[in-house]
Amino acid sequence: MDYIKLSKILSYALRHHPEKYGITLDDEGWADLHELLPALDKSGFSNVTMADINFIIDSFEKKRHEIKGGKIRALYGHSVKKRIIKPVAIPPPVLYHGTSAGSLGSIMERGLLPMERQYVHLSAKPDTALVVAARRKGPVCLLEVMAPAAAQNGVLFYMEENNIWLSGPVPPQFIKISNEKI
Repeated sequence: MDYIKLSKILSYALRHHPEKYGITLDDEGWADLHELLPALDKSGFSNVTMADINFIIDSFEKKRHEIKGGKIRALYGHSVKKRIIKPVAIPPPVLYHGTSAGSLGSIMERGLLPMERQYVHLSAKPDTALVVAARRKGPVCLLEVMAPAAAQNGVLFYMEENNIWLSGPVPPQFIKISNEKI
């Protein structure tokens, strides 16, 4: 079985288009595994088992999904219209966001926006933010978010797995270009 492809389909279904797979997400992004397994069969994978799903969750270095009580969810990256509820957390002093150099002017003017996702994605580690930025074409920039000051001014932060943080829009006064070497 192609577990990488299955993981991508799983993420696509749970993050972006559950309706295409006949599954429903609750307010926290959970889907019933009894709905998901047959839906994956219809998407080109035959006989997907719980062992296959567990292998993806347990074996991949970057944790993208979790299972609890017969349900599964994507940890972050949602673009579904229904807002996924997350518990608010106190952020560290600095969070990082990697972006293309071409987006820098807009970000410094308008701030960090979730764009087509529900939340802005940030990292507790600069190297993780740069890996994400490197997926874009051209030169990249590393930004630092002064998270406690932003939180004091109403920006909500949510901690996820893998040192990933989510937030609402971050105004430009809480963002600076990092001096970290790229």
